Amino acid sequence: MSQNSNTTNGSRSKSLAMTRRITASAILAAMAVVLMYLEVSLPFMPPFLKFDFSEIPVLVGAFALGPIEGMIIELLKNLIHLPATGTQGIGELSNFITGSIFVMTAGFCYKRNTTRKGAVISMLLATAVLTLFAIPFNYFFTLPIYGSVLGVPTEAIIGMTNAVNPLVKSKMSLIMWGFVPFNLFKGLVVCFITFWIYKPISKLIRWTSSKTKAPATAPATDKNETK
Repeated sequence: MSQNSNTTNGSRSKSLAMTRRITASAILAAMAVVLMYLEVSLPFMPPFLKFDFSEIPVLVGAFALGPIEGMIIELLKNLIHLPATGTQGIGELSNFITGSIFVMTAGFCYKRNTTRKGAVISMLLATAVLTLFAIPFNYFFTLPIYGSVLGVPTEAIIGMTNAVNPLVKSKMSLIMWGFVPFNLFKGLVVCFITFWIYKPISKLIRWTSSKTKAPATAPATDKNETK
């Protein structure tokens, strides 16, 4: 009888943990969507690249819930934003892929060292991975698909960007002087803000992490979390 009771309690705990995980993911996705709408253009950058702070709650989700959940929050963010797309979904698809690379890299790295220092290392590594990944991704995927789906050839994008950044004169220079600085800037700004808010939200991250896992698999509290 007691074994059945333990099994029932364990199932209820897992169900409650899953409910909390889904709720936390939904809240973070909603925050990310709001921030995604608050986008701005950056000087010297391609005009269709918009900067926003939506990766911050997604990154917090990857830290608190795990890298896979971070990717799911990234997906929800872009799906919810899809009705307001101005690029027939290309921008959202690109944002999902690059954002997932960023938060999953940070999330997997952070799992190995759940301290403030570990968070900083994971974010800097994620920024480097994102920037390097974006070079072939934009060269072979984003720019060609803009041309084929939206009818905006790469030459037109180069011309628009050259008007605000004279260093951009070819497809490769567009990548190196447009996309690379943009991804570096975005990653570093997200890192900077998350670094300063990490200490006050570290307890929330730890609490969310423990509450969204079944007791049997819940991790021990890391005494070095806020160091």
